[in-house]
Amino acid sequence: MDYYQKNAKEYINKTKDADLSDERNKFLQYMPSKGKILDIGFASGRDSLAFKQLGYDVISIDSCKEFCDYGKSIGLNVININVKDIIYNNEFDGIWACASLLHVKLGELVEVFNKISSAMKDDSVLYCSFKYGEFEGIRDDRYYTDMTLVKIQLLLKNTNLSIKEYWVKADSLNRENKWISFILKKK
Repeated sequence: MDYYQKNAKEYINKTKDADLSDERNKFLQYMPSKGKILDIGFASGRDSLAFKQLGYDVISIDSCKEFCDYGKSIGLNVININVKDIIYNNEFDGIWACASLLHVKLGELVEVFNKISSAMKDDSVLYCSFKYGEFEGIRDDRYYTDMTLVKIQLLLKNTNLSIKEYWVKADSLNRENKWISFILKKK
């Protein structure tokens, strides 16, 4: 969190205009119209705002106070909490975790996926994205768990989530890394 607290304004400015409309559209095709979305690690609020403008009921959570202060200033329904501490039960039609779960240690991801699935209504979906690869550790002053299809399949064996679809694509901010995205469905 230190990195984001110290660099919140710069990070917001760098990411708020990234075009993730394709990812949002893939996610929304599984959502009921005007459903309830939990945005985990919302940062710049880009996606929360897009969902809100489409009429969805959005709760935006982040553990970085600076992101939460910014989110409130742009009209988001914000809760300052870490994903590891959420306690929801069968409440959301969809959960959006764009480039946020990649900061959870690999050994904690099963527990986090289980907390997220508890928050999901039956037959709802989770969108999550990770940097593509095998790396785990500190990179650019932040902890990262990179992901592959095989890695997530092993993790999901211990959850009630399954892969509905996935894709690999180039970085939307024109950096050199690739991203792997998943639509996970509650079983």
